Order: sequence, then structure tokens, then C-alpha cells
Amino acid sequence: MLPPKKDLFLNYRTNLAFCQFAMLKISGSPLNLHDMFNPPDILTLAYKHAPMQEQLELLYEKEQQMPGSVHYSIRRYSRLSQWNLEDTGMMVYYFEKNDPRKNYLELKFCVSGNMYCRQKETECDMCRAGLSKNCSDRSESMDVLGFRFSPALLSQFVKPRAANQTLSEEILNFKRQSSFTKILPLCSKTRLVLESLLNHNYTDSLENIYINAQMQMLLLYSMDCMIGDKEIDVINCKFLANEADREKVTKAREILIQQIGEPITIKELSRKVAMNECYLKKGFKEMFGTTIFDFYQSQRMEHARFLLYEKGLSVTEVSLLLGYSSISHFSTAFKKHTGLKPCELLFR
Repeated sequence: MLPPKKDLFLNYRTNLAFCQFAMLKISGSPLNLHDMFNPPDILTLAYKHAPMQEQLELLYEKEQQMPGSVHYSIRRYSRLSQWNLEDTGMMVYYFEKNDPRKNYLELKFCVSGNMYCRQKETECDMCRAGLSKNCSDRSESMDVLGFRFSPALLSQFVKPRAANQTLSEEILNFKRQSSFTKILPLCSKTRLVLESLLNHNYTDSLENIYINAQMQMLLLYSMDCMIGDKEIDVINCKFLANEADREKVTKAREILIQQIGEPITIKELSRKVAMNECYLKKGFKEMFGTTIFDFYQSQRMEHARFLLYEKGLSVTEVSLLLGYSSISHFSTAFKKHTGLKPCELLFR
């Protein structure tokens, strides 16, 4: 007697993913799938035996697909105790020579160990403190996250931090002529960003600002992993060896995110974090792969895209919310970042 079609399909997907996964493990290098590109399923890689669809209880789901922006999805499932999970990260690079519009870079992650609170949609303070063992709203989660970047967005989102990172340049500029999939090790920095995306308490517009900023860090750390572990912790600025100075630079980034609608000068920013302007600019570029101005401007424009497309605000309203005194100045900055006039996005 033949097994049900659903089981046959699942076995096919599992075997295909395992073959691809084994080739990745054995070779230790990206798997070239250009001729027959079919990226492995992240769930199948994370679990030695992929769970059946009926076993997956969806606790939370968030998805965003704005034109020209990062397409992302966050899905949190209730984790069964018998599941044997290995936290997994994967980079998918797709290149289509005859149609560059189809090119994309995608990051996928499957992690466990977080707690989901049905009351707050994030891990509550009681859960973090381990004081809610018998809480009916508390559930251990298995979390699947995906982020897809277009070539246009990648060119301005993050830049290689060192001149010798030729592989980063090839990928970010889509100069590599073949598609591939690569398993990514989850370093401590990547885990912290993933946890922050799952456990933050922001909502609505503030949530959009926060997620955009964290996605940039996730991409930066993933590119570090792509280069290799030896490159990840290289620090060219000697003063960043001091943890207190690294915390000041990180605090500066947080202030920029919080003040998306209230432009702040680098001089004011350096005073707020008590760091010399020159050190702050050098440290920011070293830690985050971009200048203070480029980071702040990209975050403002991505938030403007969200307000125009998702919230349906007018161009005038958005320019005022982002602190622009002139609509024309805002429109110029928006077109430089997105390639579109603000009014053109409203009709998409």
C-alpha cells in the first residue's frame, strides 16, 4: 500500500533538503544551484525530521511586503518538547542573468529557546524572570524568520567594512554570476539581534523603525559570517577595544532610531553619549558598516516609505513628521534613496 501523497511530498522535500545540506556540510563552501535553483526549507534543516503541517500551532505572524523595501516575515510556533531542534541560519543568493529584476538576497533563520506570551505578543517580564512556570499564557516557541533584500536596497543598506572583502562586494552588488545557498553559523551577535526582533515591545510606527534598524544589523553580521569567523571580530579602531566606548557608539545608534522625526547633529549626538565627534564617527563606521549620516538618512526614508504606503499619509504629513521644513527637500531625499518620487509610491 502506497503512503499518502502528502507524506510522499514531505519525504521528497526532506530528502532533497538533506542532500543539499549534506553537500554544504561536506564542501564547506556555497552550493551552486544556478541551473536548478531550489533552496532548502529552513524548517527541514533545523529539524532532523520536518514536523507535519498539522503539528504546527501558529502563535504569532507578522509579514511586510512594501514595494522596494525589505520583504520580511516572522512566524512563531508552539514548540513541542519532543522536537529535536538545531538553531539554523541560511543565506540564499539568487542571480538571474537575463532578468536582473528577479535577483535577491534572502536570510532565513529558525531558532528556539524563546518564550511567547499570548498576552503581550512578546516575552513578558515575568517570563524573562522565570516566574511564570504555571502561566497558561506562556508557551515555548519555535521561531522562523525570513528577510529578502532587493539589489537596489542592498546597494544603500550596508556596505563592506574592509577593502579586501571582495566576496561581500560581489554579493551586495550582484556581481557573482551564479546562485547559491549557504548555511550560516549563528554567532552571539546574530542571536542577540534575532532575540530583539522577537521580544521587543514596540508597536505600529515605532515597531517599523525598530525592525528596519535591526534588519540592517542582521545583514551586516550575516555578511561577516559569509566572509568567515576570522574576520568577524577584527577591530581597526583601537579605542573600540574598550567596552565602555563600544557601548557609547551603540547608544548613539539607539538615539538616532528614537529621533527619526527630530533631526540631530553629530555634535549634539556626541554630547549625548559623551564621546569625541571624530571617535564617534570612526567607531560608528567600524561597528555598523556605514556612516552616521547614511544610517540615519536610510532609516528616515524607509520609515517614510512605511508611512506613505502602509499608513496612507500624504507627502506633506510625512515630510513634517520626519522633521523636514520643505516638501521639495523631502521629495529629493526620498527619490535619491528609493528611486521614486513620494507621490509615485502612493499609487502603487
